[in-house]
Parts: sequence; structure tokens; C-alpha cells
Amino acid sequence: MIKSMTGFGRCENLQADKKFTVEMKAVNHRYFDVNIKMPKKLSIFEAAVRGCLKDYIQRGKVDVFITCEDYSDTNYSLKYSENMAREYVNYFRQMAETFGLRDDLTVTALGRCPEVLTLEEQTGDEEEIWAALEKALTGACEQFNASRAREGEALREDLLGKLEHMLDNVDLVEKRYPAIIREYREKLTEKVKELLGDAQMDENRLAAEVVLFSDKICTDEETVRLKSHIRSMMDVLREGGSVGRKLDFIAQEMNREANTILSKANDLETSNIAIDLKTEIEKVREQIQNIE
Repeated sequence: MIKSMTGFGRCENLQADKKFTVEMKAVNHRYFDVNIKMPKKLSIFEAAVRGCLKDYIQRGKVDVFITCEDYSDTNYSLKYSENMAREYVNYFRQMAETFGLRDDLTVTALGRCPEVLTLEEQTGDEEEIWAALEKALTGACEQFNASRAREGEALREDLLGKLEHMLDNVDLVEKRYPAIIREYREKLTEKVKELLGDAQMDENRLAAEVVLFSDKICTDEETVRLKSHIRSMMDVLREGGSVGRKLDFIAQEMNREANTILSKANDLETSNIAIDLKTEIEKVREQIQNIE
């Protein structure tokens, strides 16, 4: 099975007093690049989240969004800082003495001063929180991979169809080669007869020219290698796994052979076939960029 690098996954995990929601989406990328957005209180789990993601994803630019809704009534506690209150009182008294003002400080006014009374969120048990978060995270990852697998299967079928068409085109190049040589010999023979008239034609010289021409346009090595690359890519697609980089390398080799065939082509029909091959290879390369 091959997987696309694009996908989407979402999962919720509702506990007695909390609900964790994880959403993730990905696009193509050469490497594994993840961006995680989560509440500050969950930041201690970032390394664990990354580790979990690596179990499911090898390549792609992944955006992960994590939210936590807390329904408990005891998740905040009021904290009093006596030291901070004492500092305020001392400074207020100094100000009163310095400027000759009436010291009308009250407990209510002091309590409104910053950092004297603060609300602190209770973190709770880390193991319990991670267990709940991990369940939502793995659920999103599984849904995410399922969507990537569906798209990957569609990509695989499309690529196999293109590769079959390319094999047919390579066969056409191979079948066309003898006809090109025969047509060249016939044209050369007619040209020589036209120039020599009734004079004797040197068959050995004619044969040598045909051999030189056939060697110049021969693409046997290129077609054999190109077929080998095409079949290799088909095998890799059928085996599956994280094969995007391997497929990209094979596609580069295929393009190199197609370029050589086109450069050697001294025949309109062969040139058109080679152009069709290059067009199909480029389509394959574009599709491969979507594979993990």
C-alpha cells in the first residue's frame, strides 16, 4: 500500500470533565515537517506528540491542531501572595509620607493590586491527561492515514496505467527502428542510382553507409534500460510502503533515456513517440510528488 502525502484526520475524546480534539492535515514536502498548535498548558506533551506522529508519518508538511475543553468546576484556584501585598503596603505608606497624602488603603483596594490575588489553573494528573490526549491523537492519525491510503491507491492505479502506456510506446520505438533502416536504404539506393545513371553501384559502400546510419540512430540500449526502469517502478508501486523518493529517482532515470531516444530520432514518427514518452514521464513525476 502506498500513501499520498495529503490528507486530513480528526478525532475527539470526551472524558468526564474534559474533551480533547485533534485535527491534522498535510501537504507535500520533501521531508517530515510538523507544526503543532496546542494550549500552553499542554505544551509539556509536545515531544510525546511528535513521537506519536512519527509512528504514522514519514514525509509531508503536517499541521496539527489540539484543543482541550475543561468542564470541571475545580480547575482553578485562588492564590494569595502575602509578600506582594506587603510590598504594596510599604510603597503606599512611603508615598503618603513623601507627598503628605492621607493613607486610605483598604483590604479591598489592596486585593485589586496586580499579583496580590491570582487565579491559577490546576494541571491535574499528567499521566491521565496524556492518556486522554494520546487517544484523540492516535484516532486522528488513523483517520488521517486512512484518507491518505485511499488517495494513494487512486494514485497507484493512475500511475500503473500511465506506465503501461509508456511500455506500449517503447515497443513502438523498437518496432519502428527496422523500418527506418529499410526506408533509409531504399532512399539512398534511389539517390545513388539517380546520380550514377547506368554506372555500376558499389554495394559495399552502400552497405557501409547504411551501417553508419543505423549505428547513429540505434536506441536499443536506451529502450532496454527504459523498459527496465518502467517495470521497476511498477514493481515498487505494487510493493508499496514509503517509496516516494525511490520513485522520483527512477523517474529521473526514465527521463534521461527518453531524452536520448529523442535526440537520436531521425524519423518523425519516432520523434512523436519520444515526445509522448517525455510527456507521460513528466506527468508521472508530478504524481510522484504526492506520494509519501
